[in-house]
Amino acid sequence: MKHDIQRYGAGDRTNHWLVALLFILAGLSGLALFHPALFWLTHLFGGGPWTRILHPIMGVAMFVLFAWLVLRFIGHNMIDANDRKWLSQIGDVVNNHEEKLPPVGRYNGGQKLLFWVLLLCMLVLLVTGVVIWREYFSHLFGIELIRLSVLLHALAAFVLIASIIIHVYAGIWVKGSMGAMLTGWVSRGWARKHHAQWYKEQVSKQEQKP
Repeated sequence: MKHDIQRYGAGDRTNHWLVALLFILAGLSGLALFHPALFWLTHLFGGGPWTRILHPIMGVAMFVLFAWLVLRFIGHNMIDANDRKWLSQIGDVVNNHEEKLPPVGRYNGGQKLLFWVLLLCMLVLLVTGVVIWREYFSHLFGIELIRLSVLLHALAAFVLIASIIIHVYAGIWVKGSMGAMLTGWVSRGWARKHHAQWYKEQVSKQEQKP
């Protein structure tokens, strides 16, 4: 372990997995309410009424926890010139020609782009979710705004689900990435290969320690 580099602390990992759990629960309950063919999913939550009660509560909880992650890592997700070059060479990324890619920091261009897509989707889901939250807020808005909010809510949920699928696939595809979120640590070789700029920063910090 002394030759490895810590990528995530216990708090970051716990928050990440809580967001993941709430995403699954909110997603399943949302699908149950989205179309009659999927209404059988309400059995997972105690029936239709409980699904309608729990879905927005889980959604708000997911947003709050995700917002904490945003505050923690937004500084590492600002897209720079190297990230734009990385994104322009997506063919080399897919074909594992990482030696041709520019060095990147804690996150690469794809991860940063995903970060902003997730944040946008979460914001849209929160705002539209409040508008259509029948129990507390929907009576405050006109029917046209409610209809538009339902459409935007479904669209944002679709993009969010698709983005998370990509996120999970990438985490499995890049060997060692899942371990980073499970244990918090990555090998020096992994860091040097996938995040050379971040690796240099971490090594420099370690060398400066007494």
